[in-house]
Amino acid sequence: MDLIVSPSIFFFFWFFFFFFFLSESIEEREEKFYSAANKGKVKKVKEILRNNPNLNVNWRNENDEGSTALIAACDHGHDSIVSILLAHPDIDVNLQNDEGWTPFSSACLNGHTSCVRLLLKDSRVLVNEPTTYGSTPLLWAACGGHLDMIQWWIASGREMNLGEPGHYKSDAIGEAMKIGW
Repeated sequence: MDLIVSPSIFFFFWFFFFFFFLSESIEEREEKFYSAANKGKVKKVKEILRNNPNLNVNWRNENDEGSTALIAACDHGHDSIVSILLAHPDIDVNLQNDEGWTPFSSACLNGHTSCVRLLLKDSRVLVNEPTTYGSTPLLWAACGGHLDMIQWWIASGREMNLGEPGHYKSDAIGEAMKIGW
């Protein structure tokens, strides 16, 4: 006896197999996107963006304090990826992680002047956003001794919040003086 399978049953099984076993979930794609940005994999970031036009580029990785791909790229100094992400129409350049870090504050903390320069050129970036603890990007740049970064900031003409004098969480000038500027 021959088994005859109707085309509709064949299609149903193929469809079920493909979508439940071969395709990635949306969250898996977002995790891969975040990971590629975090590791500086430019080709992979471009590929994922090209193949997933509806990808949430502002996806927050709850395993990394709610950081976004842009925060991760700034955190590690991946300026090529920062440039790609800044050009994306859906990117939220000021989205904070769970501790209040923005892409800009993360780049300032870690001394990534090339990322800071890219962010300073983007008028959407709020450059004085404090973290949850009240510290500002300028404070972190000063504490890190990143004079070149501060010079770029001054040259950009963007506003600088010098903080509250004597307040350890925000006094950028006081902190710079402590390290001998």
